Amino acid sequence: MSNFYQYFKENMDGLGLPAPESLFGTLQTTVATVTVLLTNIDKFGKTVTVRELIGAGTRLEKLATVAALSAAFYVGACIGSLAVATGRTLAGGVSIADVLLLARRHQIDRAWLTPVLLKAPAIYQPNAIGRYSCRYIASKP
Repeated sequence: MSNFYQYFKENMDGLGLPAPESLFGTLQTTVATVTVLLTNIDKFGKTVTVRELIGAGTRLEKLATVAALSAAFYVGACIGSLAVATGRTLAGGVSIADVLLLARRHQIDRAWLTPVLLKAPAIYQPNAIGRYSCRYIASKP
């Protein structure tokens, strides 16, 4: 297991969200998976759920355990975890600016991303209060 995936999975586990290695094992596969998710959110709207994306045949069956979650929230968590993993691999830390810069650099930023990250800083801050309630918060409309 790479350090990148270890850090990514650790952050996602802290949020109570799955991170299958086949979808998020490397920086490249993570960016590709996030891009697939974003393309579908762009197509179906930011209120689409992971269940609806799975139903659309997007090869995301491994995420069935979070089917009721907002896809936008899950992608926000993935982008936050991507930034955390990259930051820890390269330098040891991450801020919201790091998350947004990384998203812009990999062309996975969207207008709704900043509000999601501001609403749930636990996505990218391992010591944030309420970290373990993120999955619950994300399942609310």
